[in-house]
Amino acid sequence: MQDYTIVACTPGGSDVLERREIATPQPAAGEVRVRHKAIGLNFLDIYHRSGLYPWAEPRDLIPGSEAAGVVEAVGEGVTALQPGDRVAYTHPLGAYASARVIPADRLLKLPQGISDEVAAGVILKGLTAHYLIHDSYPVRGGDTVLVHAAAGGVGLLLGQWLKVKGARAIGTAGGPEKVALARAHGYDAVIDYRAGDFVPQVMDLTGGQGVQAVYDSVGADTWRGSLECLRTHGTFVNFGQSSGSIDGFTFADLARKSLHATRPTLFHFIADPAELKRRGKALFAALTDGTLTCDIRNRFPLAEAARAHDALEARATTGTTILVP
Repeated sequence: MQDYTIVACTPGGSDVLERREIATPQPAAGEVRVRHKAIGLNFLDIYHRSGLYPWAEPRDLIPGSEAAGVVEAVGEGVTALQPGDRVAYTHPLGAYASARVIPADRLLKLPQGISDEVAAGVILKGLTAHYLIHDSYPVRGGDTVLVHAAAGGVGLLLGQWLKVKGARAIGTAGGPEKVALARAHGYDAVIDYRAGDFVPQVMDLTGGQGVQAVYDSVGADTWRGSLECLRTHGTFVNFGQSSGSIDGFTFADLARKSLHATRPTLFHFIADPAELKRRGKALFAALTDGTLTCDIRNRFPLAEAARAHDALEARATTGTTILVP
């Protein structure tokens, strides 16, 4: 079988993605070759493809930051993994490929009971959900928080995890189908942002007090409203910009209610291999004991990655989307 990658030849729209055949990669010392079984799709891939996140080189970027598969070969010095092991990872770029090499210490061995598809669809999103509610704003039982894009991959995981932690989660989503999906995944209330301004509805749901934290991956369309929904000393956590980058934000925007704001990035929270394994263990435990479920609601062939990007950008997907080599 001929191996291949999906390459963005230059920053731009989905039409810059093209399939290229490659020689089967060979692992160097400390590396492992993984045969991909499934690859997760994320807005992060679109940020990279479009050039919103600057490229290290001007051409030929391979998107994709989460995948799962089987170890095919190991390089010199690798002892913790062997051919046949099932693994998953999240790593900046390079996942849009039938097979790849990757440092062994970036791989997490999959426990029985977690499928390749679930692992590929949850590893980046699940680790993101973990640091958001344990580090960016550590949620306590009794807190009320707001989550935008509640019917997306991260949003559905947050709803479930927040419920187990005893928090009251309010979500926003676009359209009745997405609202119903989010409500089925742990949210106490879900606001259809297409039907009206979410701010007065959040304030009504909280008796005018507002929420302790907002988890906002939407950005341009929501950030001002997110700040309005916070109570005094509340925390604004912006971890994405699916509607565009935030412009016009100043420290003065925080002063009215002595707010806190943070813009975290997952890979800073898992840079240490030991920290990656700790968070991975917590995520896999939550999947195994039923705290979290991951709905694979959309599948595209890897060769049709451009079509998958178009669907995600058009907000035509719900839940988790995977690409299958």
